[in-house]
Amino acid sequence: MAFKLSNHAKEEMERRSITWQILETVLYHPQQIVAERGNLKAYQSVIDFGSGKHFLLRAIIDDNLTPAVVVTVYRTSKIDKYWRPS
Repeated sequence: MAFKLSNHAKEEMERRSITWQILETVLYHPQQIVAERGNLKAYQSVIDFGSGKHFLLRAIIDDNLTPAVVVTVYRTSKIDKYWRPS
């Protein structure tokens, strides 16, 4: 699947120091995909950002569009809040 970054997602990546390489890993190999509001989905994976502390990287995607649009991206330490049991 092809992805396009919204301007907001680009701004958030820069503001939150999320590299394209890390985002690309989550987009193409997410550990989990969960439904969000409306037609959106969260592609998410637990990532070590180099500090030894793990964060959940969430990319909110509208995959009803072609190419799919990354609406926003962020990392959070609240893994249990967003992680869905298998």
